[in-house]
Amino acid sequence: MSTIAPVATYRVTPSRVLRSEWHKLWTLRSTWITLVATSALTLAMGAGISAAYDGSGEAELDTVVLVLLGTQFAQVNLGVLGILSTAGEYSTGQIRATMTAVPSRLPVLWSKAAVLAAVAFVLTLWTNLLTFPLAQSFLSGTDHAASLGDPGILRALVGNAAGLALLTVLALGIGALARSVPIATGAFIGLVMIVPEVLAMLPYDLVDDAVRYFPGRALEILTTAQPMPGSVAPGAALLALLLWTTATLAAAAAVLKRRDV
Repeated sequence: MSTIAPVATYRVTPSRVLRSEWHKLWTLRSTWITLVATSALTLAMGAGISAAYDGSGEAELDTVVLVLLGTQFAQVNLGVLGILSTAGEYSTGQIRATMTAVPSRLPVLWSKAAVLAAVAFVLTLWTNLLTFPLAQSFLSGTDHAASLGDPGILRALVGNAAGLALLTVLALGIGALARSVPIATGAFIGLVMIVPEVLAMLPYDLVDDAVRYFPGRALEILTTAQPMPGSVAPGAALLALLLWTTATLAAAAAVLKRRDV
């Protein structure tokens, strides 16, 4: 008498969802291209600007900000990566398979956020720790000469990595809300780069104070080794960026639970 082997059952667990999102991220060619481009641009700009620096300009610019000017490109690259991880799935229709496998939905969002935050933080921190000493080899003897042991330097390098990781997750949340790559990209760039500049032109002190807590401005403070007098403290900037990211993720979670895929 033949017997039928029992069919193995697979439960949806947080660790399995996390592993699935990790595998999904690394199997995309866009992930590798974006990460390599982000690291290479930051490194090349830091070395290039430092090599060209002759002490005749940019003296008022913070040393870490000067070395990490490539952050301007990094925040866009990583933002697009975050948007593609959510809105990209809607554009290809893959989101239906993802949500069918995980009917509760929210673990998918949390796993995507965790994976992207970890990848962005490790990549940017590694890049920063490589870029800074390379740039300093050209800045030796100038007014921007510094070492990792100087006050505020290591904090600024780590703060920049943490800020970029939070911006990546913020972009992920915007992508989940918009469900469209072009719309989400426009919204992200507008929030981070355009809106603060427009608001800063208004002649109101209250608006000027509020602009300092926008995501892009918060990242600038986190990247500064020696904050200017009257500027926001690095801790407050980090908290502001964390609140922006948390609020966006919370909104994305609410929409994800209520709207059909």
